Amino acid sequence: MTVHANLAAITIDCASPTVMAEFYREVTGWKITHADEDSAYLGEGSIQLAFQRIADYAGPSWPDTGKHAHLDFTVADVKTETERLRTLGATVPEFQPGQGQWTVLADPEGHLFCLAAA
Repeated sequence: MTVHANLAAITIDCASPTVMAEFYREVTGWKITHADEDSAYLGEGSIQLAFQRIADYAGPSWPDTGKHAHLDFTVADVKTETERLRTLGATVPEFQPGQGQWTVLADPEGHLFCLAAA
């Protein structure tokens, strides 16, 4: 019999878990289910998005030859959502691969994520 593991959370290292949880609450609409100075969790479904504080954390650079994980989100209107997220602290890096199929953004601590049309 094959035993499979169930993914419970995607955890992202950061300097400020509560700030990151608030930002991604705005991105996803998910509820913050736990937050303290060391960790924060979003989502009440089978998979949560989590943030853990790392002392002296420095976000990734972009573009970069190192491998990085990132999140992909689909939205009704990429341009409108990009502008909304910029008002919440996201930035739009100059380097944009994908020939317009998606937009790369960085959250307030520099973690990359992409927006694509739903």
